[in-house]
Order: sequence, then structure tokens, then C-alpha cells
Amino acid sequence: MSPGTRRRVASPEALPAARPGGCTFAEHPDLRAPEARIIWRADFDPATLPVSIAPCSGLDEDGIDVACLTPWLRAATGAMGLEYAVLTDGRRHLRLDILEGSLAGSQGMILLRYEMWGLKTAARRLRTLERFLDLARTGRFRPALYPPDPVVGRGVALLRVHDARASGASHRDIGEILFGTQAVASGWEGRTDHVRQRVRRMVKSARAMAQGGYRLLMRSR
Repeated sequence: MSPGTRRRVASPEALPAARPGGCTFAEHPDLRAPEARIIWRADFDPATLPVSIAPCSGLDEDGIDVACLTPWLRAATGAMGLEYAVLTDGRRHLRLDILEGSLAGSQGMILLRYEMWGLKTAARRLRTLERFLDLARTGRFRPALYPPDPVVGRGVALLRVHDARASGASHRDIGEILFGTQAVASGWEGRTDHVRQRVRRMVKSARAMAQGGYRLLMRSR
């Protein structure tokens, strides 16, 4: 595949029209997070691995049995006919863009060719490839390959702050929920107002995240 084709696939123009949040496939908002199978567009998830798929003989040592992937698979087809897939157990996920062939429509053994180039791009995709190969070999998402993301804890806290503000909670209410009444009592007024200042910063960050800052989370990894 020519470099020009690769750039076309990676660009936003090659993807379906933008949806809220940058998804090519949006799950119902009432679903719990572990049950939702969200497919982020490749320009929002730089770790997306482009692959080409072809059938192969069951004797081919490089072949992968589609049945090993099916329990984790959710796929959508874009306006240009390209297939976008996510493999996930609800907590961990792998994103694939299918350049040729079909993953959702395949049966039996398949052979995958992986698109790699550059420095940063290859580094991001190598991690996805390692996880994909391990999933194909073991049939599970091994936690050792998905270390905890230190950003998640802060993201959850900001989400709580945003929800609290949307429900009418005051800054002090939020401080008591997050840090406890004693911490607020000793760190809210006068020179020792560090808790109040921290809550203010969190409210500001939560507002910025809700206004579109969340789109930068995957790009910054």
C-alpha cells in the first residue's frame, strides 16, 4: 500500500462524519461504561492499528482463528466502506482500522498485515500490536500489558466535580465530598485556604474538560 493511501486512511476526511466525542460508533448513553463498546476515530486514538485482512490456510503458522477474537469484537462500517473495529473486555480495548478485507465478516483462519511507519506512529502502534498478538494467542486481555493509567484517577475526580456542579452543588459541598468535612473546616478560610483553592482549580479543569478538553486525553498518551 502506498504512503499516500496510508495518509488518506489516517486523516479525518477518510472517516465518517464527526460525531459528538469523535466516535465512529456511538453506544446508547444509558449503557454502563463496561458494557459500552465505543469506537474512537483514529485521529482521536493514535494507538489505532491499521491492518489488512486476507483468508489463509489452517496450516499457515501466521494465521489467526477469528473465533478467538469474536467474543471481544464490535465493528462499524464507514461511509467509504472501511471497517472500524474495537476489541474490548469492557475495561481494556484495542482499536483496529481494516484497510482491506473484513474482520467482522470473516470466518476460519485469517492472515493480518500490519501498517507501521515513522517514529512516534510506530511506537504507539507497536504497543497495540503486542497486545493484539497476546490476545490472539491467549484469548484474554492480560492485565500485565495494560498498566494503570495515572490520568484515570484525576479524570474520575473531575467527572464527579462536573456532575456535582451540574446538580447545583457549591464549591464547599464539593470539597466536603472529595476531602471530608474536617479538611474543609481547616483549609477553607484565611491563610489556610488550600482546600478551597484546590476545589476552584478542579472546577475550572472540569469545565474545560467538558467543553472539549477530553478529546486530548488519548492524544497525550
